[in-house]
Amino acid sequence: MTEQAAQSLTPKRASDSRTVLTDIVFPSDTNHLQTLFGGVVMEYMDKVAAISAMRHSRTSVVTVSTDSIDFVAPIRVGEVIIVESFVSWTHRTSIEVYVKADTENLKTGERETAVTAFFVFVSLGEDGKPAAVPGVIPETDEEVTLYETGEERYLQRRKRMDDRKNKGH
Repeated sequence: MTEQAAQSLTPKRASDSRTVLTDIVFPSDTNHLQTLFGGVVMEYMDKVAAISAMRHSRTSVVTVSTDSIDFVAPIRVGEVIIVESFVSWTHRTSIEVYVKADTENLKTGERETAVTAFFVFVSLGEDGKPAAVPGVIPETDEEVTLYETGEERYLQRRKRMDDRKNKGH
C-alpha cells in the first residue's frame, strides 16, 4: 500500500465531514398545503449527504440506501430549511451519513427538526469498483450515540437486502 493510500484510510473525525446547506422555501417548492415537497427535501438531503461521504472518503460515491426518512414537522413557505449531515459510521467500503433537516422561522428565530434520515453510500475507486474507506472518530454525544448504533443499522440493512435477493426482488 502506498503512503498516500495508507493515509487516506486513517480514521477521520465525524466533524470533518459535516456539511450544511441553508435555503429559503418559495411557493414554487411547495405542495397545495404550502409546505415543502418531500421530494425536494430528499434531494437536498441526498446532495448534502453525498458531500459528507466524499469529504470523508475523498473518492466518488454512489447512494445505495436511504433509511428511516422520518418527516416529523412541516417546512412552510417563507421559512428556512437547514440541512446538516455528517458521517456517522463506516464499514469496509460503505459510508453511513446521518442527515437532519431543520426549519427556521425567520421572524421568531424558532427552529424545529423537520426530517431525519440515514443515507448510505459506497466509495468508488478510480476503476469504478468499491474502495476501502477510513473509519470514523465520533466526538460529540450525538456522534458517539450514532456511531455506537451504526453496526446494528448496517446488519439490519444487510438482512433486508439479503431477504430481497432471496425473494427474487
